[in-house]
Amino acid sequence: MRIASLVTRITQQMRRDRRTLALFFLAPLLILTLMYFIFDTEASDLKIVVTGSDETIVRALKKADFQVTAAEEFSQEKMIEKDTDGWLHVENGKMKLTLLNDEPTRAKAVQMQMMQGLQGKEKNTPSIEEKYVYGDANTKGFDTFSPMLVSFFVFFFVFLIAGIALLKERTSGTLERLLATPIKRYEIVAGYVIGYGLFALIQTIIVVLYAVNVLDIVLVGSIWLVLLTNILVALVALSLGTLLSSFATSEFQMVQFIPLVIVPQVFFTGIFPLDGMSDWLQKIGRVMPLYYASDAMNGIMYKGFTFNEVLLDLLILLAFAIVFITINIISLKKYRAL
Repeated sequence: MRIASLVTRITQQMRRDRRTLALFFLAPLLILTLMYFIFDTEASDLKIVVTGSDETIVRALKKADFQVTAAEEFSQEKMIEKDTDGWLHVENGKMKLTLLNDEPTRAKAVQMQMMQGLQGKEKNTPSIEEKYVYGDANTKGFDTFSPMLVSFFVFFFVFLIAGIALLKERTSGTLERLLATPIKRYEIVAGYVIGYGLFALIQTIIVVLYAVNVLDIVLVGSIWLVLLTNILVALVALSLGTLLSSFATSEFQMVQFIPLVIVPQVFFTGIFPLDGMSDWLQKIGRVMPLYYASDAMNGIMYKGFTFNEVLLDLLILLAFAIVFITINIISLKKYRAL
């Protein structure tokens, strides 16, 4: 009987909490739908440019399902600009293959398909000298998305901790008491952002240094640029977490935002190839902060990008933070009209 009473109370409580019910039933459908479209995406064709060759090699590579372009001249800079998977240069009977290797799985696919395409073209197929734009022959898939994981964990924990911390301030009445004083809304937001931001900064430094020095995650670019990127990521997570906490009435409801805000962003961090996705999926990815954070981190840590090369990503992250902070200031109007 007591068990039945408890079950009845829980059932009634859940029925009154429409937000929890919606999340409980709709969030899995949303995530499952995203996964369906992402995993149903076909990989784009392997692109290769051939220079100094004859039509025989070009035809052989086309039969091997390459998207082949014959050119008189080509360069590594053009290869990066046009996102070309491979560049085969033939000179004096010798072959030199340059692999972009931004995705090791595609680089290995180029190697395998090329060997199959050239096999039997002539009795003595010349050996192929290989060169890599990014990484080397020992590069693994984890090396390309491990930088993205650093930003993800910074974002996730700062978002969660900052949101719950501000929620406690609100539910305990601290925020209401602050609003009863002459303090301005922007001063409250600035205080919370700077206060929690100091701890977010410390956490960011610890995570980055641990990832690079202890876990030996690949780092080609500047560690200072890595820190700057993740500080901006932490600022975005902090401002977004404090913003969403205003829509929650308990820590449980704050946690409910994770499958709606955090999980969908994981699909657009580069762990899954973005090039082969539908245009509408790529557009969804471009309105998510972690898309730009991952792009910058991968560029810095794996490809060795400089500040100017990731400046656009950093400016977009800063813009996200400014927008969220501004909305935070406006949202305080519902507690007090100033």
